[in-house]
Amino acid sequence: MAVILNIETSTDVCSVALTSEGQVLDHRENYEGQTHATLLSQYVKEMLDYARSREMKIDAIAVSIGPGSYTGLRIGLSEAKGLAFGLDVPLIGVNTLQLLTVTTMFNHFIDDDNLLYVPMIDARRMEVYTAAYAPSLEAVLEPQAMILDEQSFGHLLDQGYTLVLMGNGSDKARQVLTRDGVRFVEGIKPVAVDMLALAEKAYREQAFIDVAYSTPLYLKEFQATKPKNPILDV
Repeated sequence: MAVILNIETSTDVCSVALTSEGQVLDHRENYEGQTHATLLSQYVKEMLDYARSREMKIDAIAVSIGPGSYTGLRIGLSEAKGLAFGLDVPLIGVNTLQLLTVTTMFNHFIDDDNLLYVPMIDARRMEVYTAAYAPSLEAVLEPQAMILDEQSFGHLLDQGYTLVLMGNGSDKARQVLTRDGVRFVEGIKPVAVDMLALAEKAYREQAFIDVAYSTPLYLKEFQATKPKNPILDV
């Protein structure tokens, strides 16, 4: 089974994990936010040192490709590309919304035959990056940017689905989605240790992404905000 170095930087969590044969060999995580640029390279070095000390060969690099933070995704993918090129190994892209879904499925058993998982990543104001997945990870609603209101996901609820919402954007949904059939799972964050199943599946299927030309899954164009003038904006 492959030894995979996993990188996750799509939200305010910076994390790296070394995995093999369904096990986490070593990992690093920081939940303080805005630390990706300073911590990621050090975390990667520690994983590589672990592998070398045990004479392990890294077989692939896996990276969360979004959606999520523009800055975090760029930092993570850039690091992953450099590693894949330098080590001459394939690159795996893990969808962050699928990662949240798999993490929820593995950690919270919900007995319902008509269940859909609805991961949500904060996209500012009342907007989220979201999708809807069956337990098989089939996308019933494709990944998209959505402005939440009382009608969001109404067509799925009308069909009798139970929606399980999670991720750092789901708190916004609590304010507007009050219909029966909506459930919330708290505390689910995308981290590298939980990439294991999706990364190993991609490796087995040789579902790799291009080391040179792959880009993050942004879902919408970046909109830079104009910084305030500390003198004029008072």
